Amino acid sequence: MTGIVRRSFDSADETRPFEDGKGRLDLLTGVRGPVGRAVFEPGWQWTKHVKPIAGTDSCRAAHVGYVVSGRMKVVMDDGETEEFGPGDFMQVEPGHDAWVLDDEPCVVLDWAGFGDYAKPA
Repeated sequence: MTGIVRRSFDSADETRPFEDGKGRLDLLTGVRGPVGRAVFEPGWQWTKHVKPIAGTDSCRAAHVGYVVSGRMKVVMDDGETEEFGPGDFMQVEPGHDAWVLDDEPCVVLDWAGFGDYAKPA
């Protein structure tokens, strides 16, 4: 085992496209688990572009991540809301919807919730 690992999301172990070409998840799997980079295109919404893949009423992933660029709104099933933008750390529990704000792709790195994200049920 090596003490240093260098990988690129541009050569991901797996890429999962979202419905209607509204983005993708690039996944790297390391010894400590998966890390993902999601690119959510303008107009992306979880209920429209991932729900058909996941088959659940709301997102069931727990996310711990960092917003690289763009903006996203998250609405919990109980109505709690938050907006995230560049430089924000995010922690979101299961049971939510989300969508891209504005006309710029939202890029998020997540080291907790993307292992099974956008994976067919």
